[in-house]
Formats: sequence, C-alpha cells, structure tokens
Amino acid sequence: MTRQEKEEIVKSLSERLNENSIFYLADISELNAESSTKLRRLAHKREISLNVVKNTLLRKALEEAEGSYEEFYEVLKGNTSIMFAEIGNAPAKLIKEFRKNSSRPILKGAYIEEAIYIGDDKVEALSQIKSKEEVIADIIALLQSPAKNVVSALQSGGGTLAGIIKTLSEREAK
Repeated sequence: MTRQEKEEIVKSLSERLNENSIFYLADISELNAESSTKLRRLAHKREISLNVVKNTLLRKALEEAEGSYEEFYEVLKGNTSIMFAEIGNAPAKLIKEFRKNSSRPILKGAYIEEAIYIGDDKVEALSQIKSKEEVIADIIALLQSPAKNVVSALQSGGGTLAGIIKTLSEREAK
C-alpha cells in the first residue's frame, strides 16, 4: 500500500468518524470465511457498515477527527473492525445475536453520541440502550397520557354538565 493510499484511507475514515455519532470497534478474527460473510450480510440487512481496518490507520483517523477518542488507543491491538450505524444499540444487538453461535465478534469499544464504552462486558448494556427515536416516542406517550385523561374527563362529564345546565335553566324559566 502506497503512502498516498494510506493518507486517503485515513482521510476517508476521519470524515466518516466526523459524520457519524455512533461507531463500534470489534474483533472479528478467528471467524472463517463463511461466518465472516454471514456477519457482513446480517450487518448490511440492519444498515450497519462493517469494515476491517488497520489499527495504525484507524488511530491516525481518530487523531485527525473532531472529538476526543484517546480512550480507544489502548484497544487498537490485534484485528479491528469498525461498525458504523444510525441506531446506537444496533451493532450491540448484532454482536449479541451473532455470538449465540460463535465466540466472535468481541467488542473492543463503542462511541455513542459522545459517550465512550470500552470492553466486551458492555455488550449487554449497549444492547439495552434505547435509540433517540424510542426515547422521543416514550416522552410523547408520557406527555399525551395526562392530556388524554383531561379530554376523557371533560367528554364524560360533558353530558352531566349539560344536564345540570338544562335543569337550572328550566328552574329559572318557571
């Protein structure tokens, strides 16, 4: 690989890091060709970009990217793959599901909306994180609940209120 090709890869990786607020670093070594292909297909179906990267090039990209990624430097050893996703818990769910039949991939670290997670022990917690859309939906549901109760109370009491007003108007007419 020429120096220019390496610089292009670093630049491209750095731009992707700047554009994405979610990425995972994983070790997919020891997967045979069949398992590796299966993992890539599953990732593609879930809209997760999976690429094997050289640690030295990834480190340079992390250094050039906007943001503070120093915590990842320690885990850039051995085989490293980077997963980019739009949903924060999607790669963790993929890793968790794939490991039902395999010992890999192993999570090295994750970056989700400015939070850094290091270590394979974080897979379970990361798979439980709600996406931004799920949190917004929960908040909307919570906000709608009291409003629905008020509207319901007004509607059910509306007939009673109308009856009281009719009775009072009839009394005044007599």
